[in-house]
Amino acid sequence: MHRSEIENLPTTPAHKARLLSRHNLVETTSGLAGDYIQANLIVLRAEYADDFRMLCARNPVPCPILGATPIGDPHRIMPTIPGVTLVDENDFDIRTDIPSYHTFRTVDCSKNGGKKKKVLIETKPTLLSDWTTEHIAFLIGCSFSFEQALTQQGLKICHQVQNKTVAMYRSSIPLLPAGIFHGSSFVVSMRLYRPEQLEEVRNVTRPYLATHGEPIAWGWEGARSIGVDDVGKVDYGDVQVVRDGEIPVFWGCGVTPQFAVEKALERNAISGTVMSHKPGQMLVTDWKITDFLEQTRKQLDLNG
Repeated sequence: MHRSEIENLPTTPAHKARLLSRHNLVETTSGLAGDYIQANLIVLRAEYADDFRMLCARNPVPCPILGATPIGDPHRIMPTIPGVTLVDENDFDIRTDIPSYHTFRTVDCSKNGGKKKKVLIETKPTLLSDWTTEHIAFLIGCSFSFEQALTQQGLKICHQVQNKTVAMYRSSIPLLPAGIFHGSSFVVSMRLYRPEQLEEVRNVTRPYLATHGEPIAWGWEGARSIGVDDVGKVDYGDVQVVRDGEIPVFWGCGVTPQFAVEKALERNAISGTVMSHKPGQMLVTDWKITDFLEQTRKQLDLNG
């Protein structure tokens, strides 16, 4: 299908976004279908699912689980919160409905019989040839979900303005271990604001708990305190142009599980193929942000 055909279909913006992704017509989902929650993806063999769930439970800021597929079923998402519909199952396939994917495999690079492995990452348009009946997919909250709220308050998103993918960094903040997942750290995403905008940025993003919430560090000292010494050296995404008077502002990032998986693969703790979204290219869900925020208020027993 062509972009114009999809955009003219009588369906929701979220469904259109997934169709655009399915036909590889999207470079980044930042700013796409802004009224809907977006999600990161990790796909593992089911035998590692319990450890992964525990990892996310111990590290809820960078790794908030929104839902998961049944084992081997790429067409259904079971939400973490009962009663929530994450995706309309009538036309959905987790293997195709994200713009691009990464697959993670290992090759032996050890010497003298050691166990050290090298992780090979390949970008693919679909996961149709990699998914098996033994796999389970997890959806992790994404900070793209609060970007529309920021822009509505006049707080522009630097990577949207610059037509780039959000900048992401491997920080020095240790990730709490769980089973086979240990020895890793937070991945953080960065946006640029002026110091006088910081409190409003924090206030706008604070309610989005299941999509990383408010920032975890800000300013140049804050950057150094979490191990980001040079914002010009990204680990994922694109380098952003810093304008005079701007400071970096960092959030927990849903790419964190990918880094944790890489560390486990290097130790030969995981067998088989692991899959994910390509950073910056998310699954657009059918969960409306207004409903998401209302659910968060109910969970926390907040008024208003």
